[in-house]
Amino acid sequence: MPSPHPARRLPRVRTRLAWAAAALLAAASLTGCGQESAPARAAAVTEFNENGVTVRLSVADWTSDAGTLVATFTPDEAGFHLYSTALPAEGVEGVGRPTEVRPVGSVATAGEVTVDKPVKSITVPGVRAAVPVYPDGPVTVTLPIRATAPGEAKVLIGYASCSSTEGCTIPVADRAVPLRTGEDGLSFSTS
Repeated sequence: MPSPHPARRLPRVRTRLAWAAAALLAAASLTGCGQESAPARAAAVTEFNENGVTVRLSVADWTSDAGTLVATFTPDEAGFHLYSTALPAEGVEGVGRPTEVRPVGSVATAGEVTVDKPVKSITVPGVRAAVPVYPDGPVTVTLPIRATAPGEAKVLIGYASCSSTEGCTIPVADRAVPLRTGEDGLSFSTS
């Protein structure tokens, strides 16, 4: 038997749907409240200049216990290049010093080193083999890293810059840049 008041049911269904939609919207807006994204931490950055090269170190994309160490080596004078990261530690026939970024302590390497410039080979007077270098100018080395524990760490930096007309600067070997890892992330120490 048909209901004597079919019109009443229709508004009641619409009203329930409206209340349900309002409740969902309210719930969605409440779940967004108070869940503001955490303020972005300032990137860990430090810089030093030694033997004709400015080295800028930063850590990118640090989340939880991993990120990317970024080291930009910029010769102070035009016409100077840096040696390849693949150069042997003793150089080629004693010539050259590899560009190196090596974490020690509570930070470890978590992947392969990459470089933003291609390697080219040059000949050096008195050296029979070709020497691998980067083009003149700045070179950026990136290295995935991870924290192994909270505490003290270091990044050991090595490089040498040379010019085909001006000669070479004194090589830098194992220049220690202190780091600290902890609950708040990673930072370069001031000491």
